[in-house]
Amino acid sequence: MVHCDLVIKGGRVATATDVLEADIGITGETVVAIAKGLPTGRLEIDARGKIVTPGGVDSHCHIEQLAASGLMNADTFETATVSAAMGGTTTVVPFAAQHVGMSLAEVVADYHERAARGAVVDYAFHMILADPRPEILRDELPGLVRDGHSSLKVFLTYDRLRVEDEQFLDVLWAAREHGCMVCVHAENHGMISWMGKRLVAQGLTAPKFHVPSHPRLAEAEAINRAIAMAAFIDQPLMIFHVSTREGAATVRRWQGEGTKVFGETCTQYLTLGATDLDRPGIEGGMWICSPPLREPDDREALWQALGQGTLATVSSDHAPYRMDESGKLARGPNPSFKEMANGMAGIELRLPVLFDAMVSQGRMSLTDFVRLTATEPAKLYNLHPKKGTIAVGSDADLVIWDPEATTTITHDTTHDRSGYSAYVGREIKGWPSHVLRRGAVIVEAGELRAAPGSGQFLPRTGGAAATPSGRPAAELAHLG
Repeated sequence: MVHCDLVIKGGRVATATDVLEADIGITGETVVAIAKGLPTGRLEIDARGKIVTPGGVDSHCHIEQLAASGLMNADTFETATVSAAMGGTTTVVPFAAQHVGMSLAEVVADYHERAARGAVVDYAFHMILADPRPEILRDELPGLVRDGHSSLKVFLTYDRLRVEDEQFLDVLWAAREHGCMVCVHAENHGMISWMGKRLVAQGLTAPKFHVPSHPRLAEAEAINRAIAMAAFIDQPLMIFHVSTREGAATVRRWQGEGTKVFGETCTQYLTLGATDLDRPGIEGGMWICSPPLREPDDREALWQALGQGTLATVSSDHAPYRMDESGKLARGPNPSFKEMANGMAGIELRLPVLFDAMVSQGRMSLTDFVRLTATEPAKLYNLHPKKGTIAVGSDADLVIWDPEATTTITHDTTHDRSGYSAYVGREIKGWPSHVLRRGAVIVEAGELRAAPGSGQFLPRTGGAAATPSGRPAAELAHLG
């Protein structure tokens, strides 16, 4: 037998379906063998007593992204993807964010330039459509899809981002025609705007009031409306960052009716809560994100929804802003909750926090951990089996976990540029000792070994998840 370039010896190898004791043989960028007792490789890593999983796939993160307000978030592609790699994520799907008046094609080209300069892990893009003008959908979208950008995102809230219902139907119709997955930030804009104005008018401006400013029923209503429109068009839909028990129940009800809808939640909604915002002064602003952090029974409902399959993935929704004038304090040193940038960093700690919660604490199985953080996002966005699994022929994107390593999170633990961690003070068990991207060790014992720009773009077609079910509304027959 020809010797492999690298053999990972003696680890517990975990996929979304199995856990087995085996060696992994890698030649070039690819896994070529999985078996016990593989011959000695040219290089070897001793993984005895450790766990080997696929590299994480973070399918929802904001990197070097310009907000509609004109504020750039804290990370570059280099700093964000270094942070991702250090935590075991080897594939990211951030956003190319269009704003009103912009060409979508020019926006995508701009984000490609940013990623090519800095990315140290592999990447694809979702395209944010804030201005789905007819000429964008007609003239620009088809070429972008042919170039490998097969997922779109729209917002149903935020003054400068939201699309109206009729525009959303146009996007769904175009996505169905071109084989795209559509993803949605689903919250009722009117409820949020109405509640926020009244809180501020009463002087209730501290960060903790961000939570009631986003009524929980605003999420359930918008999820229901978004899925109803997608079902009308017969277009598959992903509901991003489900945060409430009512939101999860709405997704589950439509799934039970045979609608092709998928749900996602995020690490913070499983492990943090509304009380984290209730801190002196503006400190709670570090925990402002949208949707906001919720209540203990919401966290329990989300865990149950993951176990039931209602929610298919756990992402980071990494959106880093510093607690200074470049970020959350851009509107002054004592802003109201409505004047603070929404978002928190999470790309590095997504996997370690979930490994601790699921595997170390026994909340879910090791195979569930792999399924929710790597395999399902890779499948949903048509990156599988190249990404998201350990199999012969797959990219050798691997994480070797020391399951006994304990880490207490500080504001200096992570490598993003936000300057703080929402998980500060948390002790977690389990940490990556090695991270491989396409067969190359890019992290070893906390040291980075990858150059900026060494990540590769991953062109995608729509894939099975984006394929309509074949049950469009009867009225659409009149449209041909």
